[in-house]
Amino acid sequence: MNTSFKRLLIVLSLIALGLFLYSHFVENIFSPRLSPKDTVEFKLNDLKLEVFYNRPSKKGREIFGALVPYNKVWRTGANEATTFETNYNLMVRGIFVPKGKYTLWTVPNDSSWKVIFNTKQYSWGVDEEMQPMWDPNYDLLEIEVPIEQLDTTVEQFTIAFDNSTDRLKLTMAWDNIKIAVPLDVVKDQN
Repeated sequence: MNTSFKRLLIVLSLIALGLFLYSHFVENIFSPRLSPKDTVEFKLNDLKLEVFYNRPSKKGREIFGALVPYNKVWRTGANEATTFETNYNLMVRGIFVPKGKYTLWTVPNDSSWKVIFNTKQYSWGVDEEMQPMWDPNYDLLEIEVPIEQLDTTVEQFTIAFDNSTDRLKLTMAWDNIKIAVPLDVVKDQN
């Protein structure tokens, strides 16, 4: 065997060993995620809204007030911090939201949720102690929205856009709870 071919085999073997060790000790890159990544988009004319998040499942667990504690900031999903991006300026309950990218945080309660748009981008949703990485110094807005009790169970956490009544809303649903955040597009984009 020539020397170049031996070197190539050694390099490929080291890469394969590195992938195996990473997969085994850090993250199993070959198995599906427990809370898969998802991106939801809304497009209408020139408007484009996008939310990136991870979708945990109920799996028979009690969710709100247990897995997701009441009155504590939640990363609004699992794994990476949830992001919201808009290419148009928005008004959310009278608060101006300039076009851009934000992280989305919530504080669930038994009758309402606080929804927080934060200007800082975070590499992950929680720190080593499982505390939200959220820094309130970067909050752009915080609004409170009522919960809606659902007749059916939503197994996997779901974020969506609803424009069915010509009133654009960002919705979040899981277990038997749903919330809706009103979004108004600012028409003058000077």
